[in-house]
Amino acid sequence: MGKPLLPILTLMFVVPAAAMLWKGQEIAGSFAAVAAAPDELLDGCRDVPEAVALAEELRDRALRIERYMQDIDTRKQELATAEATLRERLQELRAQKDSLGATTAGDTQAVRTDIDRLIAVYDQMKPAEAAAVLTNLPADFAAEILMRVQPETGARIIAAVEPRQAALLTAQMGARSVRTP
Repeated sequence: MGKPLLPILTLMFVVPAAAMLWKGQEIAGSFAAVAAAPDELLDGCRDVPEAVALAEELRDRALRIERYMQDIDTRKQELATAEATLRERLQELRAQKDSLGATTAGDTQAVRTDIDRLIAVYDQMKPAEAAAVLTNLPADFAAEILMRVQPETGARIIAAVEPRQAALLTAQMGARSVRTP
């Protein structure tokens, strides 16, 4: 007697759930309703242990599904919050990058202007005076200055420098030319 009752009880639960899915109704609320009213499901069936066990199993499953749905909703909210935070942070970083790029471009232009002024000063100096100053500068910096002054001025300055220092500066100038294609 109990075995034919199980398929009937299963159909009683599956058919309404399928109908709700087909209509597009919210299933979580339905599971909550099933979990809340097990006594109504068992009207007239309390004497069948399989029906009682099935009702309890269904109630437990409905409660688990409801908890899972709540957990999924909570995670969706957390993900939406995290995504919004990441979008805001991305906008902030892009704004900082843009302002940094503008600052760097301004700084680069200022450095170029300063270098141009320095080169103009060496172009105006007498070769012997320029040679005396350049010999006291680091070799790579002095070579950079010599690369940027007018070729005639650079030649006169190198001619006024001591031969060992002139060889070092010339090697530095050649090394710089090789590094920057």
